[in-house]
Amino acid sequence: MAEHEFRLTADWNGGRNADGRISAGNLETQISIPQEMGGPGVGTNPDEMLIGAAATCYIITLAAMLERRRIPVKKLSLESIGVVSENKGRLRFESITHKPRLTLGAAVTEEQLEEARALTETAEQTCMISNALRGNVALSVAAQVDMEE
Repeated sequence: MAEHEFRLTADWNGGRNADGRISAGNLETQISIPQEMGGPGVGTNPDEMLIGAAATCYIITLAAMLERRRIPVKKLSLESIGVVSENKGRLRFESITHKPRLTLGAAVTEEQLEEARALTETAEQTCMISNALRGNVALSVAAQVDMEE
């Protein structure tokens, strides 16, 4: 069994409403609590990073699955929406919805089109980050799959 280790370092400049910096591999950015939650809104925040981890894992997984099945992709884009609730001062990350938009080449068969639609769901079930979140955060996919005109 191979193991892969990832490291992140963080520096913080004060109390709750301060800011800081993180560094992990190719990622270097400022961090703080988002303005929507009463923070300074400097740089990114844990909520955006969680959505980012889920979205990048999902889109990479979907792209790899489509490539393996030799389904010709003209364009693949993604919007992911995370919902955080607040109840009596307690925050809970409720859900992430992935909304991939997939445009396939004009020469795809009806069978490939259906397979691509199915893969938008399979990618969410297979993604390592989705599997780490499953049971704690509701995960869903609302895909749009079309053929090039």
